[in-house]
Amino acid sequence: MRLYIRKLSVKMPKSIKKSCTTQTSISSYFGGLSSSAPDRNVQSGIIGNSVELCAGLKPGPKGKHKHSPNNNNGGSLLKRAKLAHNGQEKEDMNCEVISWRVDEIRAPSSRGAGSLSSSTLERLKGFVCPSEPQGRGPPGPGNAGGGSEDADGGLEDAGGRPGDVGDGCAHGGNGPGDVEGREAVAHREMTGDKERQKSEEEEWRSPEPSSKKQALGLIQFAKPGEGRRRRRRGGVMKTPPGVGGEVSVTSAPCGISKSGYTPLEQQYLQIKEQHKDALLAVECGYKYRFFGEDAEKAAKQLNIFCHLDHNFMTCSIPTHRLFVHVRRLVSQGHKVGVVKQTETSAIKASGANKNTLFTRQLSALYTKSTLVGEDVNPVHSLVDVEEGECDDVVTDPPESYLLCLSETWDKPRKQLTIGLVAVQPSTGDVLLDCFVDGSTRCELEGRVLKVNPVEILVPSDLSVSSHRLLQSIVTASVQAGDGVRIEKRESAQFDFASAMNTVTEFYCHTQDSGSRPLSSIASLESPVICCLGPLIHYLTEFNLQRVLLHHSSFRHLSCESDGMVLSAPTLRNLEILTNQTDGGTKGSLLWVLDHTHTSFGRRLMRKWVSQPLKDAQSICERQGAVCEILESDSVTLPSVRALLFRLPDLERGVCSIYHKKAPLCHQHGQPCNCSTQEFYLISSSLSRLGVELQVLLPSIQSQLSSSLLRGLLLDTPELLAPAHNFLKVLNEKAAKSGDKRELFCDLSGFPVLQERRVEIQSVLTEIQDHRREVRYTLRTPTLDYVRVSGQEFLIEVKNSMVSVVPSDWVKISSTKAVSRYQSPYLIGRCRSLSQLREQLLIDSQKEWTNFLHQFGEYYHTMKKAVGNLATVDCLFSLAEVAKQRNYCRPVLCEGHRQIVIRDGRHPVIDLLMGEHTQYVPNNTELQGDGRRTLIITGPNMGGKSSYIRQVALVSIMAQVGSYVPATEARLGILDGIYTRMGASDSIYKGRSTFMEELTEASEIVTRATERSLVILDELGRGTSTHDGIAIAYATLEYFIRDVKSLTLFVTHYPPLCELEKVYPLHVGNFHMAFLLNEPDIATDDVEVQPEFITFLYQLTEGAAGQSYGLNVARLAEIPEAVLHIAARKAQELKNIVDARRKSKRLFAELWSIDDRKALLDWVQLNS
Repeated sequence: MRLYIRKLSVKMPKSIKKSCTTQTSISSYFGGLSSSAPDRNVQSGIIGNSVELCAGLKPGPKGKHKHSPNNNNGGSLLKRAKLAHNGQEKEDMNCEVISWRVDEIRAPSSRGAGSLSSSTLERLKGFVCPSEPQGRGPPGPGNAGGGSEDADGGLEDAGGRPGDVGDGCAHGGNGPGDVEGREAVAHREMTGDKERQKSEEEEWRSPEPSSKKQALGLIQFAKPGEGRRRRRRGGVMKTPPGVGGEVSVTSAPCGISKSGYTPLEQQYLQIKEQHKDALLAVECGYKYRFFGEDAEKAAKQLNIFCHLDHNFMTCSIPTHRLFVHVRRLVSQGHKVGVVKQTETSAIKASGANKNTLFTRQLSALYTKSTLVGEDVNPVHSLVDVEEGECDDVVTDPPESYLLCLSETWDKPRKQLTIGLVAVQPSTGDVLLDCFVDGSTRCELEGRVLKVNPVEILVPSDLSVSSHRLLQSIVTASVQAGDGVRIEKRESAQFDFASAMNTVTEFYCHTQDSGSRPLSSIASLESPVICCLGPLIHYLTEFNLQRVLLHHSSFRHLSCESDGMVLSAPTLRNLEILTNQTDGGTKGSLLWVLDHTHTSFGRRLMRKWVSQPLKDAQSICERQGAVCEILESDSVTLPSVRALLFRLPDLERGVCSIYHKKAPLCHQHGQPCNCSTQEFYLISSSLSRLGVELQVLLPSIQSQLSSSLLRGLLLDTPELLAPAHNFLKVLNEKAAKSGDKRELFCDLSGFPVLQERRVEIQSVLTEIQDHRREVRYTLRTPTLDYVRVSGQEFLIEVKNSMVSVVPSDWVKISSTKAVSRYQSPYLIGRCRSLSQLREQLLIDSQKEWTNFLHQFGEYYHTMKKAVGNLATVDCLFSLAEVAKQRNYCRPVLCEGHRQIVIRDGRHPVIDLLMGEHTQYVPNNTELQGDGRRTLIITGPNMGGKSSYIRQVALVSIMAQVGSYVPATEARLGILDGIYTRMGASDSIYKGRSTFMEELTEASEIVTRATERSLVILDELGRGTSTHDGIAIAYATLEYFIRDVKSLTLFVTHYPPLCELEKVYPLHVGNFHMAFLLNEPDIATDDVEVQPEFITFLYQLTEGAAGQSYGLNVARLAEIPEAVLHIAARKAQELKNIVDARRKSKRLFAELWSIDDRKALLDWVQLNS
């Protein structure tokens, strides 16, 4: 039988520190027991046999032990000692044992230095631990040895001792969290957190004592550190003689239940069972702790210390750094759950469950697309972020879409229909789409690249082709430093019947004003509904489902009647959103055009660039607004532009307020709402914008002529007006500090808070009135309460006057000069005051939630106002680009199929080259009814690819509404741009380089129309010369004759230039001009030198005779020896070809001769 008791924090005599070879009486430890009579029977509530006590028990530091009679659990200073039967000896022990019979223990009449207090004896009476558990639970994650026999007495509930503070550096670790740990310690000492103290104490509680008394004995202690070392090795220690079997060193102590886990561990396991795929951060006092495998993963990602603590590996982070570490974990693709304590210490102390574990609930879940909430969106001034003071904070990506896909296979038609729903919870945008796709998944790829999701929701039975495509996108995103997270869900959720039931239930039970009617949802395509159902399920787990309620947020992703089609290869090849080098924004068209000053303007600019317009009127409105910004001399527009500087992300802020996330388990917990700081920042910014725009209204009406600008700026002040009404209700100081108890200025609309304030004031008055009695008792008329280390209403008495202090007063703290007390009355009143204050905080939280709900009624109004400001920001951005680079306003010719550009420049290369190096401009003229196809040849590195990209980018910029890099531009409206450029395989998809090339060409042949711009760069080069020429010739002729699209075709195959003779009205041959410095013709004994080319980068009419690849080989620094051999071989091949051509020509001439005289003349001529 084994028993564990707690070592009392009493002062030990010096004799204990001596060698344990000397037999010592039990009276050395407990006053009142004779050392000469070790077998003497004394009165006690514990009846047992002889026990053995190790004389080598190490006392604590001299003068440091204190014992409070009111501390039933002994606090964190109590340690456990092991008991065993009398006569048993522990192996590997170096000290003799002391025999003592604990039949009875009598309370001593006088308390000596080492005597026991009456309260201690009362605790010892009836202290009986159950016998060793028969069954042990399975070892927890991270522990191979089962339970733990640590002197710490159980898994910490409140975050442990000061030495454990920091990012998991609990046992002297030197991880990066040490500084954070010291900050947390200082914060704890200053605030005197009672809740933490309560949480620490509950770890040391024993289970209910058994009514059946058992015979028990003390065994000697192991050498210091022995038990911990054995536990860490996971070894097995033999029991003393007389006890059968072997037990693990990590056998369960009193604080561990029969399952082998401490109460906190059991609580963690219960929550973990429901959220197995999430890393759980558990609030324990002043820090958050990870356990088991979660701790190992978190420690690796956060670079913090992880150590074994009882049944689990564990690491921790300070509470004030939660948002930093959650964002870092989420950015690595993890799902993170935050588990918070849902009880306060004062209210718990007055309840029936005051001796139980703090209740905890999962308050929030976070992934890359659902970073919405108070835990992960602390408000920092933009100055701090911009100046690098918050450089360890992982910022939000520009787009954080959650994409859901569903697939429907139509057997009769043998076609695959894909449904798509993308939602951005942080801004409230919802995108819908339904389309037919082929085996290459080109359509799906294009949409995924446009949406640029950070998380994708797919069924578990997703097709192989789609899975390969998504995996390739994930791989590319990881290489770019921002991996996409894929979440697989049960395929049953994607069934139409199941999804329809979910959608119906969701939209039928909604009570929000302006919510999307069920009839409009039911009219959506079935693949879209199959996505919407699982998406509702998923967002409900994060309490973000409200974003799907309102129809104003829904829009179709690819509506061909509204926007130009940009396929996935086009987005990649033209580098519209990202560059192809490192996946970054720099070097892309978006980088050129994006000069916005707000986060919401930046997101809107990305949408404009990826989805150019097709409506001529809308394009002209944007161009007119840009023109007025450039040419207007009014001071109104600069004033409006100045308002957009240094604004917070209003779009996400308004959406965060609208979500007002309730707790995931809200039986007892407080909602995880938008913080008061964030609300005040957003509402004050909205109010300020509304007021300042209202002042500018007269000048806007009189000075601006652009209908688009006037409409945006005149409507916005009225839309922002409600923000001022909400702002004036709040106490600015309390809102900025996050004090919800003092948040509302006028409590006339909050009767519950008024009542609670009255109750608090009543208690404060009673405490102040009690001061007269205290003065009278201490005979100090001027005495007043003091506040020390956060503890209020202390009575400070000089140590020379301690004799007059009543005996029932409780000593709180002391110094050399003074002692501080509280009377029993004060203790009771302070306890009531704490309870009322915590109840006030709970009531204030409820009123705050209702307040946010009222603001949420204006969500769509505010969102529209922010959208107007985003549009204005984008227009200012386009105007700035046009002014800096001297762009021209393009002329749109609706109804005409043409691209006419004078002195056009590549916008990205022009910007990268800067002012010192001039870009060579080029002209372009394509007419749908005239010459609509250009066959471009010329030397390698001559600028062919840059030219054709230039034409495409200028067309896109024109339909975005921007000015273009040219001196003149007249363009028709294109319905799409399709490109086939570059050479790269797709091993993951199982495609070779040539297969990838022809797959893209096939997509273009299928989708291009006469209003499209088609760009084909070196089609057919991935196979043999004859096959490549044949494929390129047939494809180009198909576009000329059948599709009739505007086409730019780059090739190194001279036979293709013959199409100009076949279709002289529609085809023209051009080449990139160059200067050729040909070497002298080599003789047999002189080496052949390769040609030297000077590039002119000028588009010139006519076909080039050669491609001059050896010149590029020289530029690539191929060794000279190799170049000479290549040049000689090229000359030989050229001679052979020339000889064949000559023979063919001569034979043709000879065949045409029909008389003798002509034959003789021909022989003489060619002899």
